[in-house]
Amino acid sequence: MTDTILIADDHPLFRQALVLAVQKVLPTAQVREAGTLSAAAHAAVEAKDLRLILLDLKMPGAVGYSGIALLHAERPSVPILVVSSADGASAAEEARAFGAIGFLRKDSDLAVIEAAIRDALGGKASVAQGSGEAQIDTIRRDVANLTPTQLKVLLAVIEGQLNKQIAHSLGISEATVKAHMTAIMRKLDVSNRTQAALVARSLGLDLRH
Repeated sequence: MTDTILIADDHPLFRQALVLAVQKVLPTAQVREAGTLSAAAHAAVEAKDLRLILLDLKMPGAVGYSGIALLHAERPSVPILVVSSADGASAAEEARAFGAIGFLRKDSDLAVIEAAIRDALGGKASVAQGSGEAQIDTIRRDVANLTPTQLKVLLAVIEGQLNKQIAHSLGISEATVKAHMTAIMRKLDVSNRTQAALVARSLGLDLRH
């Protein structure tokens, strides 16, 4: 089987640059491209022998670090290398906390990106693990443990959608939405959907880029 690498970025030109970097590091790799988070999630599920995901945080359908959380939930054993223009010294630490193996800015030299891809394929992290506060780290792990559907439900709650709207958009019943909300509140150790939304916001999941 040929190794597959998924490139998720909504800018075609930058995707092409990443394709070139991947081909330099792993010439035999099959590259799949996605321009939205939903397309990336679909590709992640379908791709066989997926070795690595290159992800931009600022993609259509993503809020804050939800792209990392969702793709990590879909393929927990596949390393995610974030290549993004996200600002802030904490971005790398936050990305790692949600499941990314590394973080690079888009203005990094091509050689740096190639080295990071090589490291990620070898299971080596490209960013240092920050200490952070123990309580926040625990909450991050709780969010990371949500299933893909639970994450989608939680993001819809943040947007203020009602159960009926969430059920319609996800193609599930209201009863199923309620069941997911019960599971979400249990995993996040909160007692209502408002508190669940507040937990998500405290971790940057509602930061639209």
